[in-house]
Amino acid sequence: QVQVVESGGGLVQAGGSLRLSCATSGSNLGCRPMGWYRQAPGKQRELVASITSGGSTNYADSVKDRFTISRDNAESTVYLQMNSLKPDDTAVYYCNANCILTGNYWGQGIQVTVSS
Repeated sequence: QVQVVESGGGLVQAGGSLRLSCATSGSNLGCRPMGWYRQAPGKQRELVASITSGGSTNYADSVKDRFTISRDNAESTVYLQMNSLKPDDTAVYYCNANCILTGNYWGQGIQVTVSS
């Protein structure tokens, strides 16, 4: 079984920064974390940022120039550096991982709260 493990969330004041990390564990051969999504109360889950196996990145318009997605050389961990955080960024953030043999998996989610 594949586990997707997120870390790094918390409470921060507006204008502050946080760094989220995501890695897979368990039966994770051929698995790569690929992107971050978020879901605010009463809203649908939305893509925040993604990174392909070739290194191409994609961002939601609302986070461009503030958030940066990256990964380590082993492609085993994906990071989301979040700067200039706003109260509207408050949400549960989810990491999505793709496994070649078994498909997509989600993490349990991690809370990010930005106070004004």
